[in-house]
Amino acid sequence: MSQIAANIISLKQSLPPDVRLVAVSKTRPVEDIMVAYNTGQRCFGENRVQEILSKKDYLPADVEWHLIGHLQRNKIKLIVPFVSMIQSVDSLRLLSAIDSEASKINRIVDILLQMHIAREETKFGFSREEIEAMMLSPELKEFRFIRICGLMGMATFTSDPGQVQMEFRSLAGLFNELKRKYFYADDSFREISMGMSGDYEIAIKEGSTIIRVGSLIFGGRAINHGVTLGSTE
Repeated sequence: MSQIAANIISLKQSLPPDVRLVAVSKTRPVEDIMVAYNTGQRCFGENRVQEILSKKDYLPADVEWHLIGHLQRNKIKLIVPFVSMIQSVDSLRLLSAIDSEASKINRIVDILLQMHIAREETKFGFSREEIEAMMLSPELKEFRFIRICGLMGMATFTSDPGQVQMEFRSLAGLFNELKRKYFYADDSFREISMGMSGDYEIAIKEGSTIIRVGSLIFGGRAINHGVTLGSTE
């Protein structure tokens, strides 16, 4: 058995049944993704649209692609026909552009709203004030081709687990608040995507339903060892 296959099996055995694994395959060759696929993994996450496009035609059609990196508006039309979820929607303008492109092919696209929960200013995402303002925007109610399924966030790159836990807890709290105020009758709004290779266990304890893991699957390191909290995969 390959190390990639062993890593996936070990990781999945450690996850609660209600937590979904997105294998972060950015920079990884198609051959590595196929090993993961043949081990039963179907959901893969990429940071860049061009990288998804360069890989998808060499992989089985039932692969579920999640875009987890920043999305430029001029790239939306390239992924709307096939992407399973866009996890990184960080503005009303981007949401509107996705809805517009999806309307042209009559396809509803699942999205997550990315929240800025980390200390680093370099990370993207809505602030609490921005998300509240968007929820009250008349424009939001006009969208017909996007389905808001929940929230996504990335913790601070730090060795302090307390800081990471606090940030994940704040994201879960905001999810519950938005669910109660705006999505109480919407069964689609149920996902909290948080937790990567170094902090997924903390994320799960704080309510994550989707974890995004790369180096623990495709890298040479053993699961739960040698990964920095807040790592980017």
